[in-house]
Amino acid sequence: MTDPTSTTTTPRPYESYVYAYPHKTAYRPLADRPTLSSLWAGERKDALSLYLHIPFCEVRCGFCNLFTRIGAPDELTTRYLDALDRQATAVADALHAHPVPGAPDAGAGPVRFAAAAFGGGTPTFLTAGELERLCDIAEKRMGADLRAVPLSVETSPSTATADRLSVLADRGATRLSIGVQSFVEEEAKAAVRPQRRSDVEAALGRIRDARIPVLNIDLIYGIDGQTARSWRLSLDAALAWRPEELYLYPLYARPLTPLGRRSHPSESGWDAQRLALYRQGRDHLLAQGYEQVSMRMFRLPGAPREGADDYACQTDGMIGLGCGARSYTSDLHYSFDYAVGMREIRTIIDAYTVTEDFSRAEVGRAVDADEARRRHLLQSLLQAEGMAVADYRERFDSGPFDDFPAELNRFAGLGWLDTDAGPGLLRLSPEGLAHSDALGPALFSPAVRAAMASYELK
Repeated sequence: MTDPTSTTTTPRPYESYVYAYPHKTAYRPLADRPTLSSLWAGERKDALSLYLHIPFCEVRCGFCNLFTRIGAPDELTTRYLDALDRQATAVADALHAHPVPGAPDAGAGPVRFAAAAFGGGTPTFLTAGELERLCDIAEKRMGADLRAVPLSVETSPSTATADRLSVLADRGATRLSIGVQSFVEEEAKAAVRPQRRSDVEAALGRIRDARIPVLNIDLIYGIDGQTARSWRLSLDAALAWRPEELYLYPLYARPLTPLGRRSHPSESGWDAQRLALYRQGRDHLLAQGYEQVSMRMFRLPGAPREGADDYACQTDGMIGLGCGARSYTSDLHYSFDYAVGMREIRTIIDAYTVTEDFSRAEVGRAVDADEARRRHLLQSLLQAEGMAVADYRERFDSGPFDDFPAELNRFAGLGWLDTDAGPGLLRLSPEGLAHSDALGPALFSPAVRAAMASYELK
């Protein structure tokens, strides 16, 4: 793999999708297993995000490296929701615990949630009744008012049934994100995502009938056999529904996934194909009146912002429930064990369902001052609107060019920074946005890069 920090090589445009930093492959078992009450004692808790993870799917897509398993035999969903309920109770107790002696006063503040999301996996793999219970856990155990905050839920064509969508609409869902990937059946099959277009269109119709304010459609480019013509077909098929959001994802063939075990085009040829299709998709959506939020995300102007943008906000305060979810405090990110292989995932899920004590953090990574700076810069710079330099300086008492001169000067030399942004704004050029998956990894710290490289895939 090309070193994303090298100053002498031309960076590949598709190094890695940076959806969180540090990545979970940089997490390690926490020797001290700190209590959640001590971790959250000094944190602000008045605008938390809540994420509930459901690690089940009806099929494992060829490109997927998410923490999920196929099917749920022997009442596994019931046992999983039981464990999720126990975890929620323990986390809620920790959030409402009295501050430890000497902790900052912030820990004594109220506990409120500003946003919620159900992800996976496929949350709508659950039955309508199980979705009711999932919402009850979020509301009755955690205290999140789902009808008062943005609630985003992921779904799939085969599980977006009328009864499930009715539950979600009634309980306050404001955004439904559906992974279509391609409206061309041959391409869906090539991506190990077999589906009929008629089924996809029917699911989209049911979502619109449910009157959930925001519909997001995910599409993928770079599939074997995909052409500019077939890509335009998928784009136009999605646009026919006038979704409030569209995500355009480059295909990756990741280790331990079905596509990762297959041969794929040469790196240079595949990169050129994906970059050309990205530009085609971007230009087409802009011509259709969409605004670009990030490399992947496009939004209709005026559409309600009912879900998180492509990257999380720069400040912390995430509560993750479920064995694949992560939680963020200001100085520690933590989760459970991570895997991609199906056998290991099943083992982790089974262990989660029999866990009784959820009062401690088990696996994670500390976030020191340098990592916090990198995270803030990453999550801001990868947004099309860019980063206000004053906000960065106010938080860290330094400027981004003071902290990352080599990286930012390299980006400028590559033409990735917008020279018309002005001194108060650090913003990517269109070419910089196109190379977000090279730019992001170049901002990883040496320590995080080393931890990720030494992670044993499982």
